Amino acid sequence: MTISVQNTTIFCLGNVLYYADVFGEANVLIRGPGARLRVGSQAFQGETSGYTSGGGTPAASNVIDKFPFATNANATNVGSLTQGRYYPAGQSSTVSGYTSGGYPPYRNTIDKFQFASNANATDVGDLTVSRSGPAGQSSTVSGYSSGGSPTTNIIDKFPFASDGNATNVGGLTQARSYLAGQSSTVSGYTSGGQPPARNTIDKFPFASDANATDVGDLTVSRSGSAGQSSTVSGYSSGGSTGAYRCSTIDKFPFASDANATNVGGLTQSKYLVAGQSSTVSGYTSGGLVPPSSNVIDKFPFASDANATNVGVLTQGRYGSAGQQV
Repeated sequence: MTISVQNTTIFCLGNVLYYADVFGEANVLIRGPGARLRVGSQAFQGETSGYTSGGGTPAASNVIDKFPFATNANATNVGSLTQGRYYPAGQSSTVSGYTSGGYPPYRNTIDKFQFASNANATDVGDLTVSRSGPAGQSSTVSGYSSGGSPTTNIIDKFPFASDGNATNVGGLTQARSYLAGQSSTVSGYTSGGQPPARNTIDKFPFASDANATDVGDLTVSRSGSAGQSSTVSGYSSGGSTGAYRCSTIDKFPFASDANATNVGGLTQSKYLVAGQSSTVSGYTSGGLVPPSSNVIDKFPFASDANATNVGVLTQGRYGSAGQQV
């Protein structure tokens, strides 16, 4: 398959994905078994599978679970992180999943695992600050880790094309941790967090390195929510207000800066949950009820509705990271 976008041609030959520039010269874009053209979805959405990595059982886990999007089914254990840890952030390129930060102790590790094969993760770089509870976002070329504990407003960025350390590219409007991350095609979003429980929705651009701006509010101030993304909206599901756990699924638009609306509920009131996104549905996996939950919930993007239980993780756990392909 070959596609052309703004005078740039992208084509795949064998296990190598190339792009031809305006001068007609072919350049390697992605090499390896995961090289493929991806049409109709972004890195922040998956076509085949969701992943849940790390978390607490309550012991710190290094397990990478995978579950299918095409059918409702239980997850399988497909690999391990380099460290067992709670509260990392998740990012996704079109070929690899990333798990960054975590605890204990406070970690700066950026792990990468391949989607094309079920295998263990490798350590490919470091965040600028060791921390737990950051939010993860993904552009087409970079992963982002924003906020975290010890309480910070730092937005870190690391490349997908090569293994390397992150750089500090901006700041959130508030220093906070245990927040949810969402991604549009052009911007990263960070919603909720603590302390205290926050309702803030921040937005920062992918095209340039810049600080975030406050663009709206969640319906409930909370931390420990999961983030999901359709092509037009961001979602924040579950969480804790500090006084109680909630099952709320909030939705906010990408096209305009506006407050979120409550569009449904999870099957359980829980927090410290992981989020995944297919092209048609949002997923919320694991979490703390308490005890630790192994439930995988699914809710539709096309209509506002409650989630349904579609499977279970291999372990009941909380504070995990979510990825998708």
